[in-house]
Amino acid sequence: MQNISELPTPALLVDKTAFEANLKTMAGVRPGLALRPHIKAFKSTAVAQVLADAGHTAFCCATIKEMEGMAAAGLGNDLLLANEVLDASRLGALAEAGARVTLAVDSDVTVAAAADGGVKEVLIDVNVGLPRCGCVPEDAGRLADLARSRGLNVRGVMGYEGHLMDWTDRTKQAEQVALSMDKLIMAHEAVGGDVVSAGGTGTFDINHAATEIQAGSYLFMDTHYAKVGLPFVEALSVLSTVVSVDANGGWAVGDAGLKCFGMDHGNPSVDQGGVFFCSDEHTTLVEHDWAVGDRLRLRPAHVDPTIAKHEVMHVCDGDEVVATWPVDLRHW
Repeated sequence: MQNISELPTPALLVDKTAFEANLKTMAGVRPGLALRPHIKAFKSTAVAQVLADAGHTAFCCATIKEMEGMAAAGLGNDLLLANEVLDASRLGALAEAGARVTLAVDSDVTVAAAADGGVKEVLIDVNVGLPRCGCVPEDAGRLADLARSRGLNVRGVMGYEGHLMDWTDRTKQAEQVALSMDKLIMAHEAVGGDVVSAGGTGTFDINHAATEIQAGSYLFMDTHYAKVGLPFVEALSVLSTVVSVDANGGWAVGDAGLKCFGMDHGNPSVDQGGVFFCSDEHTTLVEHDWAVGDRLRLRPAHVDPTIAKHEVMHVCDGDEVVATWPVDLRHW
């Protein structure tokens, strides 16, 4: 068994106890198929297998590569690509090989792409307030009819209230989620089908309209989500080694920088002292008496892009590495 002191840095660490607690907490609210874990959060078939073993056997993907990797790993029981594509031929090949493949569509063009590519099942993607993909709710029924006319099975609808994920006022957040879901339910009434797919980590317990929640970040968490007050704990960190210290004691430098972290939600955090700034391969640390050779754990502000920058995750029980999970679905 390897000690984390033996790992070359930077290294991506997963706290086993925190990870398992998060898995259990979510399963208590969203057991089995009430959760469709989102692969984009962790990009790893090893993590997906842990989820499948816990009863979450339907998965949500963001890229065709993720879909292909999941199917190749024997996890193709029910895969949803929750993004529109204009060339669905690779997805059609997965379906032909035996995976259950569902594709999000929001226009005549994407309906045609699904049918022409050999995909057999779709969800009508509805804009519920996030200025991204999705048709207007009033057009959902027409698109469903078009899809069925092309021989597609319309399983239902999906809509992502992503603009509401990180609200800290949970009462107001719940009110706004309900309003967003009113749009999705209106669309579902016109579309039909068994599936209402929505939500994420930030709304897992207050979205009462969805039949399944597309959450993934909850497993690992980050400092941005931690501000919301969710019942999940931060399980992810980047292990870094102090490689330089200012002679006057003003700062120290760790060997993990921009290329280790998703920075769209800000700098990583450290429990002792503070982070001054990040550069390509370094993080400059302040307000603590670090020495060259010291090791520290930097906690990311955004878990999804942080994991995607690493090739493996080291699962740790205390200071012992008990497993290594390849991040085998990274890239496009």
